[in-house]
Amino acid sequence: MSSTPDAFAFLLDAWNERDLDNIRSHVDRCIAENIVFADPTNFVHGRDEFTEMIRRYRQKYPESDIKRTSGLDSHNNRYRYSWEIYIGGVTLIKGFDFVQLNDNGLVERVDGFFGDLPPLEIA
Repeated sequence: MSSTPDAFAFLLDAWNERDLDNIRSHVDRCIAENIVFADPTNFVHGRDEFTEMIRRYRQKYPESDIKRTSGLDSHNNRYRYSWEIYIGGVTLIKGFDFVQLNDNGLVERVDGFFGDLPPLEIA
């Protein structure tokens, strides 16, 4: 367990920024130049692609809010946490991220997953 790195607040600010021209200012405060971001619908590399991914998201879901819904579990600059996306107070989707920070405290990798884990298959 650990305290919340500053990068996580800036990362949420980037995703929740409604002014498309201001997204990059948040990104520059928390994202490493060589960021790798992967989730079921995106795979991007670098700050420019990351910024454009968020802009596309905000254009598609302009009224959404993203909130972290768990504490952080961490070790060795790696973190995991849960989040939910809301529109009008209704949950659109929930998921969890595994995030790696570099030694400067910037996010260098995000592996995101949507929904709950599937049930255990019993053979």
